[in-house]
Amino acid sequence: MQIQDLTALLDKVNARFVLLLCHHNADPDAIGAAFALSRLLERLRPRIRIEIAAAEGPSRLSRQLLTVLPFKLSLYPPIENADAIVLLDTNTIQQLDDWADRVKGSAVPIIVIDHHASHPETEKLATLSVSDENASSTCEIIYRFFMDMNVRFGEVEAKALFLGIAFDTRHFILANSTTLKIVADLIDAGVNAREALALLSLPMQTSERIARLKASKRARLVRVGEWIVGFSHVGAFQASAARALISLGVHVAIVVGQKNERLKVSMRSSQVFYHATGFHLGRDLAKPLGEYLRGMGGGHAVSAGANGVGDWEACFKRTVRLIKEKIKTG
Repeated sequence: MQIQDLTALLDKVNARFVLLLCHHNADPDAIGAAFALSRLLERLRPRIRIEIAAAEGPSRLSRQLLTVLPFKLSLYPPIENADAIVLLDTNTIQQLDDWADRVKGSAVPIIVIDHHASHPETEKLATLSVSDENASSTCEIIYRFFMDMNVRFGEVEAKALFLGIAFDTRHFILANSTTLKIVADLIDAGVNAREALALLSLPMQTSERIARLKASKRARLVRVGEWIVGFSHVGAFQASAARALISLGVHVAIVVGQKNERLKVSMRSSQVFYHATGFHLGRDLAKPLGEYLRGMGGGHAVSAGANGVGDWEACFKRTVRLIKEKIKTG
């Protein structure tokens, strides 16, 4: 059992302080998974002290979740003092931003728990990796940990897991039958689905609306066989802009943000595109693009990201080339 491997590793190093780290701008899946795992470990190993931190803090939506979950994120995690470090929902070490080098330089065990396509560099770094790309979310993996150890979660842990799953499945649009059974169990544990889902809804900020409109205005469209690839660039809200382009009708959306030479790339594709082509954004585009940009990339089949250095024009050309190389256009 994977959770037993984790606790065995903590016992082996006689861990007294465990640090749970989430990726930058941590989303509800990362936050919910970290909180639920902390509560599980507290019950399995009461002597261990646990802190949770997110690089660059939580997302705007996650900040709303933190008003109903009884914990606070550590702003300045003592990475060097940890006896073990757990990375949650963090596909690449660079998603830890300024903490990345400190984590890589640590001599303590690093445990990765994630549902993205695994990244080779992250695998090399990890002492133990619990990765399941078939899981809807990292929260779904943590749910299985509770089941494997025959530990029943309370209402607050159930709410954290429910919110993470709901967020990563786009309010269950992407959920399969296994995920829906898990959601039913969480509701049976006391989650009020209507009230919980309301926490995942925030009015769109004016700056985000402007970013979406700018991305649409600047979009370049390329035909790859029968598919339409949209490429654009904005200074912020790249992920939101990519989702907007998908809703407008492109099959693949690539939106880049550039600050000096640093690039941040957000990618989205439609389910129709993925099922018809088998083109996996995390594996087939984000990973090789991240390497080309001398950075890192990874993610899901229909949602991924990359970062590195370079020019957004060159990034655009490389992206189109990678897609064309993979997809047979007849």
